Amino acid sequence: MLNQSIPDFEIEASCGTKFRPSQYAGHVLVLYFYPKDSTPGCTLEGQQFRDLHPEFAKTNAFIFGISRDSLKSHQNFKSKQCFPFELLSDPEELACHLFGVIKMKNMYGKQVRGIERSTFVVDAGGVIRCEWRGVKVDGHAQAVLNFIKTL
Repeated sequence: MLNQSIPDFEIEASCGTKFRPSQYAGHVLVLYFYPKDSTPGCTLEGQQFRDLHPEFAKTNAFIFGISRDSLKSHQNFKSKQCFPFELLSDPEELACHLFGVIKMKNMYGKQVRGIERSTFVVDAGGVIRCEWRGVKVDGHAQAVLNFIKTL
């Protein structure tokens, strides 16, 4: 997907509106896909994006977290963690399939389908300029911010 235009799609945002990438033309987008609300790794990842949010805002970037969780779950998670960005609900896996983040994973010795923690940076022209797959959480948000500063 690198150096390709982002596909336009529509999914629900935690604020109750619809999200479409085309609404953010002229802005940098950070789309981070994560497995599940309120789990330790996903909470830490969101907290790190939250803590760096003012720095992302200075770069004209909007952050969106995406998982298969329900809007209600997203709203609770966002509120509890004081996330200043929207979480996008993708229970039908529309965005997940467009970005190829659904993978078979081992969980407690069983094979399960789930989201591979992945992040995509989309430039102001709607082109995917960087992608991280199989993300290790600690320090990832800073790495994304560092990349955006090079655009």
